[in-house]
Amino acid sequence: MNSAPDYRSILSISDEAARAQALNEHLSTRSYVQGYSLSQADVDAFRQLSTPPADPQLFHVARWFRHIEALLGSPCGKGQPYRLQASKGRRVQPQWSPPAGTQPCRLHLYNSLTRNKEVFIPQDGKKVTWYCCGPTVYDASHMGHARSYISFDILRRVLKDYFKFDVFYCMNITDIDDKIIKRARQNYLFEQYLEKRPEAAQLLEDVQAALKPFSVKLNETTDPDKKQMLERIQHEVQLATEPLEKAVQSRLTGEEVNSCVEVLLEEAKDLLSDWLDSTLGSDVTDNSIFSKLPKFWEGEFHRDMEALNVLPPDVLTRVSEYVPEIVNFVQKIVDNGYGYVSNGSVYFDTAKFASSEKHSYGKLVPEAVGDQKALQEGEGDLSISADRLSEKRSPNDFALWKASKPGEPSWPCPWGKGRPGWHIECSAMAGTLLGASMDIHGGGFDLRFPHHDNELAQSEAYFENDCWVRYFLHTGHLTIAGCKMSKSLKNFITIKDALKKHSARQLRLAFLMHSWKDTLDYSSNTMESALQYEKFLNEFFLNVKDILRAPVDITGQFEKWGEEEAELNKNFYDKKTAIHEALCDNVDTRTVMEEMRALVSQCNLYMAARKAVRKRPNRALLENIALYLTHMLKIFGAIEEESSLGFPVGGSGSSLNLESTVMPYLQVLSEFREGVRKIAREQKVPEVLQLSDALRDDILPELGVRFEDHEGLPTVVKLVDRNTLLKEREEKRQVSKVKMT
Repeated sequence: MNSAPDYRSILSISDEAARAQALNEHLSTRSYVQGYSLSQADVDAFRQLSTPPADPQLFHVARWFRHIEALLGSPCGKGQPYRLQASKGRRVQPQWSPPAGTQPCRLHLYNSLTRNKEVFIPQDGKKVTWYCCGPTVYDASHMGHARSYISFDILRRVLKDYFKFDVFYCMNITDIDDKIIKRARQNYLFEQYLEKRPEAAQLLEDVQAALKPFSVKLNETTDPDKKQMLERIQHEVQLATEPLEKAVQSRLTGEEVNSCVEVLLEEAKDLLSDWLDSTLGSDVTDNSIFSKLPKFWEGEFHRDMEALNVLPPDVLTRVSEYVPEIVNFVQKIVDNGYGYVSNGSVYFDTAKFASSEKHSYGKLVPEAVGDQKALQEGEGDLSISADRLSEKRSPNDFALWKASKPGEPSWPCPWGKGRPGWHIECSAMAGTLLGASMDIHGGGFDLRFPHHDNELAQSEAYFENDCWVRYFLHTGHLTIAGCKMSKSLKNFITIKDALKKHSARQLRLAFLMHSWKDTLDYSSNTMESALQYEKFLNEFFLNVKDILRAPVDITGQFEKWGEEEAELNKNFYDKKTAIHEALCDNVDTRTVMEEMRALVSQCNLYMAARKAVRKRPNRALLENIALYLTHMLKIFGAIEEESSLGFPVGGSGSSLNLESTVMPYLQVLSEFREGVRKIAREQKVPEVLQLSDALRDDILPELGVRFEDHEGLPTVVKLVDRNTLLKEREEKRQVSKVKMT
């Protein structure tokens, strides 16, 4: 038996009868009872036939022809192909088209390397490697530190908890530095001086001796803030000297003289410490003092960060623990031709680096290259003597490794005993942990030059690449009531001092209400705005909690929506979109806070409208909004403890949920009071009503409880900070006094 022809040969037959015969033979080899499955090839074959064949032997062709005609209708005109369509006798699914959708918003970050907002693209999927410059621990942490570390904590939390990046966060502690060495020696020498208990005459002689070099330093100082600080020290020492001089001249009793001695020692501490260090500092041989001081202040720094609810880093590095790695790092820079040894120190050759085709010096602040004042500040007070500066090939070169002088800590290395330079520490530690290229490097705005520009140069000299950092983030300056924070202006505020006035949440809210990269003014106005914002949100959360406490059965929690609910829900989703767009725009928390405030305002209007017509607001809708706001505040670190909705009550570290524990009892008290008030009104017993008001206005606020009475509605019970309630009570009393006068 001959094999049946395929469709191509069938379609080439010009005679219709012969074509039908060939088609019938071909169809006899197919099973056409497979669910009437049709292909476009079937249709193309039959479109050549004008009618079904009359020959009964061609029953295969006739049967398929009628089947196709029933599904597709009458044959098309000659040369016009059939297309599979919906049959009149059998419906098929219509064609489906996917929605056009919208372009998803992408995270942009302000990159100091370009001074523009750039799309954030990590190098390895969702993993983000991040290095942050930590503090030099020689004194108490201040609000300038808080500016950087709270801001970076917010950014870190947003990237990790909102955008769901896998962030590996590394921070350093600088525990070897010129400032630390000098302060440690000064403290040590001053303590020894006090142990000797100098006589009054000796103290006066020493103070006069210390004032001579101090006066020279004062005359040479050009920085106005520093000059003002030195003038203040000089003035206060002179004021404290006069009483002791008179006491000595008058030969007063020992107790009176000793009192004057104590005052002078306190006022002249900085003056005497600096003088003692300049005369005896090189004789200090007890190296333990250089680790004791930074260890103490590092501990204080960590306690401050914990109090501010700043997350600890994933890994913390200390310079003192990475000296071998730093030595190897410096050696490779020298081997690569970008460093040179001079008199036991090692310097970075900026000219050699800048002349290389694959490198660029001063990426962050190219206009600052050559700024000798900034460069010398970067080298440190103990490293800018004439002999040290003469060791450099160029004034723009900077120290990678410093030969130690007498009275300084030292470590062995190929170039003799010495200690690390300031800039090299971050390069070596970050390079060891994060490799040749990291995603993010962060620090304060004032670190851009020379510190971060020098970090970039020496790291790229080590790795021989041009991409050590992909995104450089710098937090803005902090001013105090419009002025630069300075001890000379007596506006130097430590973190501990700030936390005595305001809570960690209030400080964080103040930071959230400003851009992380712009200057933040820490002032009474700034903090008052944060306090009002906190109060505004807290009142909303308390009102929602009160609504949710109203008893309902399991089905009653789902209520029919009207136009007001639909409108509020639309606003809710609009605000969520706006908040997402703001976070994508360089983590713009200022706009986020404004959008959250607007959303709460819309909720308040909705609740007020429902209250006006004596109807309960929709609990599920308000709960969803309150939970969303709580979630966002948790992401920002503004809600420290575990709280299902709103700000927690009871303070940080509370071992129980105060609200859930006491609220049932307060609710019973409220209902009992309401019943008593009703009877008192009916029986006209004003004394009972007065007692009820005293409970509300005088007794409960002392316990941090607020009862809000509303005509025709149940009393609202709220747990509020006790001090806040007492302040509110005092303000009401003052208003009442004004009205009575």
